[in-house]
Amino acid sequence: MDCAVIPLYRHKNYFLVQTVDYFYPLVNDPKVMGKIALANVVSDIYAVGVTTFDKLNMIVSVSTNFTELERDVVLPEIVSGFLESAKEAGCRVHIQSVSYNPWCIIGGIASSLCTESEIIMPSNAKDGDAIILTKPLGTQLATNAYLWMEERNDKYIKLSTHLSDDDIKKTFNNAVKSMTFLNKIAAELMHKYKAHAATDVTGFGLLGHAKNLARFQKERLSFELNKLPIITNVVTISEILGQDRKLKLGKAVETSGGLLICLPACEAKSFCEDFAAMTENKQHAWIIGSVKSTEEEGNAFLVENPEIIEVDQ
Repeated sequence: MDCAVIPLYRHKNYFLVQTVDYFYPLVNDPKVMGKIALANVVSDIYAVGVTTFDKLNMIVSVSTNFTELERDVVLPEIVSGFLESAKEAGCRVHIQSVSYNPWCIIGGIASSLCTESEIIMPSNAKDGDAIILTKPLGTQLATNAYLWMEERNDKYIKLSTHLSDDDIKKTFNNAVKSMTFLNKIAAELMHKYKAHAATDVTGFGLLGHAKNLARFQKERLSFELNKLPIITNVVTISEILGQDRKLKLGKAVETSGGLLICLPACEAKSFCEDFAAMTENKQHAWIIGSVKSTEEEGNAFLVENPEIIEVDQ
């Protein structure tokens, strides 16, 4: 489960849907970091089809290594980015406290009081379902490459023989656009197109989250993945640095990734078309696999030589 779904026995037919999530900065722009953090927190709630929030407690700590000036500049920017994206999500944010820590941490506790009809439990995938992914892969390498460029380190020198600074910046901007994009529209469309199960793709990578979801199903099912949508230039970056194995196996770590959704195959194309039409920046979703019955324990696998889709959006 990406979040807790708790029946409220004193309030029949109501559930508390709640998640706690936080992480460390991966970009240097504090406002962008706040926006990514908000998108990452609420994604766990969107993964069960819930699109409204009753409360969001912000978790934030300031590094003890910050100077007073750094603290006074960085913290308000992180909060500003978090609140800006929270407004887009329709969240009321409560900043409970700001603590000191050796590390800068940003995240939150998101809560929603729901009826059963608002929730799509992640355990009802069916034989023949299509598998959809709503954000491209490759965020970690895209953000790292930009940091290496700023530092002008050895890895950047290797990349610079094949990619220009503009190429690296473009890749980074695509990653930021993806990470700050809310999974709200995808969650809304899960109801319209009768999704059976979903999860969001983050720290365990595409394949790791697909395996978790497959094992959670009521039926014994195999998830076959045959496509990898990857942010433009990320495959090139990974190959230059000899780090392409994880990426091409669907095991690369992601931050604030898309929803991985199982829904009837007959609805998959319409879902993707609707998704692109409803997103202001024409975000895309892709059909990346299918669900099949199995006699063995539920699992997921990536086919040999999957199609790699270079994503520039």
